[in-house]
Amino acid sequence: MKPTILFSIVCLTFTLFAGCKKEPVGTEANPLKMFFVPSEDTEGVMLSAEVIAKFLESYVSKEVYGKEKGFYIKAAIPSSYVAVVEAVGTGRADFAAINTFGYVLLKNKKQYPGEAILKTIRGKNETSYKAQIIARADSGIQTLEDLNGKKFAYTDPASTAGYVMPSQLFKAKGITVGEEVFAHRHDNVVTMVYQGQVDAGATYYSPPGSDGVPRDARGKVKTQFPDVFEKVKIVDFTDSVPNAPWILRTNIFGEDTEKYEKVKKAIQEGMVAFSATEEGKEVFKNLYSITGLALSSDKDFVELLEMFKKIEGEESH
Repeated sequence: MKPTILFSIVCLTFTLFAGCKKEPVGTEANPLKMFFVPSEDTEGVMLSAEVIAKFLESYVSKEVYGKEKGFYIKAAIPSSYVAVVEAVGTGRADFAAINTFGYVLLKNKKQYPGEAILKTIRGKNETSYKAQIIARADSGIQTLEDLNGKKFAYTDPASTAGYVMPSQLFKAKGITVGEEVFAHRHDNVVTMVYQGQVDAGATYYSPPGSDGVPRDARGKVKTQFPDVFEKVKIVDFTDSVPNAPWILRTNIFGEDTEKYEKVKKAIQEGMVAFSATEEGKEVFKNLYSITGLALSSDKDFVELLEMFKKIEGEESH
């Protein structure tokens, strides 16, 4: 038997039990896996993700390796918010745009190695966001209390604005909605409300731009429903929480902390630099309505984690 074939068999057998040694993260054979949370337009998100990955690939290659091509990145979009968290925890994702609740889940699993390295900016330097409760303008729903017994649409059980924040608001206000449905995406919730499939729903909120045009989730279906801002109104808001972070898996290079810090620094600087270019502004705007990125760390989210700990404590009693 040829040595190469023998090695392959041994390697395959070993993989079943312990796993063959993988190529280092960032090599062509094992590119850094960059994950993005699923959103309204999967195809559009993927196009933006690939542009970001290409820019960052070149930036890290030059900064860390001093050449045009020395570091490789592959972008991907899993099926759900939680899938991003699990991918980081199991080593299938290395760098990820994650939603706020996903970050909380990640940090609650002590065995999951990930840290916040960037924070998202929206609008005029806004680093926090809130959820909105929406209903048709002709629904007769005027206050949160009017939602009692009404059919209500959330996005995803792991969505901060699309479920966690509004459900906590209802609990605090003593409101019990009727049938609950999960639409999976914010634009789907808006569509369901617009078409009368549900009485009301919860989505993310972004304040109007400098031109006065609303930038919340209703804008995602304006092309399909030009009168959406007139037909679907905002009933109320939740409190604010920090914008979702971008996280990096801390053990991507094993115990080589020096290499990790170099690559981390290059990723941070590259992402911030790209978000400030004209091309980058357009790409990030199309991605998650992002207007900029800033350096961050887990310290920026201590209060957020404490808030969710308090929520968990209340629910356990």
